[in-house]
Amino acid sequence: MESARYYGTGRRKKSIARVYLMPGTGKVTINKRDIDDYLGMETLKVIVRQPLVATETVDKFDVLVNVRGGGYTGQAGAIRHGIARALLQADAEYRPVLKAAGFLTRDPRMKERKKYGLKAARRAPQFSKR
Repeated sequence: MESARYYGTGRRKKSIARVYLMPGTGKVTINKRDIDDYLGMETLKVIVRQPLVATETVDKFDVLVNVRGGGYTGQAGAIRHGIARALLQADAEYRPVLKAAGFLTRDPRMKERKKYGLKAARRAPQFSKR
């Protein structure tokens, strides 16, 4: 692998993550902050690192992320998607591993729109006989 930057775009719900992989020691930076500062829950940190763990490249790449939109869970999913795509740029041989784990598939689930006559997407007003 030559010394370069590998790019991947990840999306989930309303979140969009721009991910850059550089050869390094495994440092993850999200919006100019360390991953431990940015993501509070340990489960979200695990989600972000899943593609690196699956391809056994945790200590080979530094990850630089710009992410916007959505909440922390959506952003973590978007970052995971972006890292997986960037790993493909780095080495195409990671594809079977990433595909089998489902990291290359964009999660299509979105927030359902609110309908008229209802209080939310499916929540109806309370029914009363009288």
